[in-house]
Amino acid sequence: MKKVVCFGEIMLRLAPVGYQRFEQTPSFEAVYGGGEANVCVSLANYGEDAVFVTKVPENPIGQAAVNEMRRYGVDTRHMIRGGERLGIYFCEKGASQRPSKVVYDRAHSSISGAKKEDFDWKKIFEGATWFHFTGITPALGDDVAECVLDACKAAKEAGLTTSCDLNFRKNLWTSEKAGKVMAQFMPYVDVCIANEEDAEKVFGIKADNTDITGGKLSHEGYKDVAKKLKERFGFKAVAITLRGSISASDNNWAAMLYKDNEFYFSRNYAIHIIDRVGGGDSFGGGLIYALMNNYSNGDALEFAVAASCLKHTIEGDHNHVTVSEVKALMGGDGSGRVQR
Repeated sequence: MKKVVCFGEIMLRLAPVGYQRFEQTPSFEAVYGGGEANVCVSLANYGEDAVFVTKVPENPIGQAAVNEMRRYGVDTRHMIRGGERLGIYFCEKGASQRPSKVVYDRAHSSISGAKKEDFDWKKIFEGATWFHFTGITPALGDDVAECVLDACKAAKEAGLTTSCDLNFRKNLWTSEKAGKVMAQFMPYVDVCIANEEDAEKVFGIKADNTDITGGKLSHEGYKDVAKKLKERFGFKAVAITLRGSISASDNNWAAMLYKDNEFYFSRNYAIHIIDRVGGGDSFGGGLIYALMNNYSNGDALEFAVAASCLKHTIEGDHNHVTVSEVKALMGGDGSGRVQR
């Protein structure tokens, strides 16, 4: 069991029942999730010592978020209390040609008001081997970005491996601000994770011969993106998820890993989507688990993609799968036959 620390926001997700639209639903289903929280749950499900660090309000909703993480075996000792409220996001699931929609209600959330004095990173990182964060967290405010930088420096000093999912969110900040802020963290990052748009939106590095909306993704274009990211920031590894969007209901799903000066491309999965939120997070959780446990580069990538493929079939933000289930899909058992 290896100790992994994830820092970010956990939110309340409110979603219309089934595929109803916001304007027509009489009720909302409530679950909890967030980029780093989702990674933490994946790692706990895989048997690792997953530690989630955040700030939640000192009220019953904040406690419900803590309880949500506890029920999956996540260490919540460093989920501190304070601030005004828990962030909320509303999620309308798309279908066929109608895209999913997200509406944020997270202004003045507890984590957005966090100060670097709130977290004793030296203590938090005791016994840890890995630190993970995403580009969502520093987008919440300058003080939170300072917390992230403080954590990155402490992780480097403690000898941890650090991973970052760029996770650009246009509803939280501009590309210009994202590039400026995220660049200060990159010297401390060993493993950079991105999707087919993040590198362009954050650092202006665009894949050639690629049409994201049309589902056309160029392998050579993303090789160039990974090389440029490594050259600019010195990453040990760059992973890029490759989503070919046929519709909101059906996607092609694969990924690329650039590590040890070699390129690895996973098999492609044709997935019928039940819930795509958390798909990238489940990839990150799978990749962290596999790299920590000394999988070969190719197998680490295949594990991460298979884990994420399974997440697309599961309601909610979290990926409720086991290592054996992921390995079964890696081995070619994607039939979906009943297991008795």
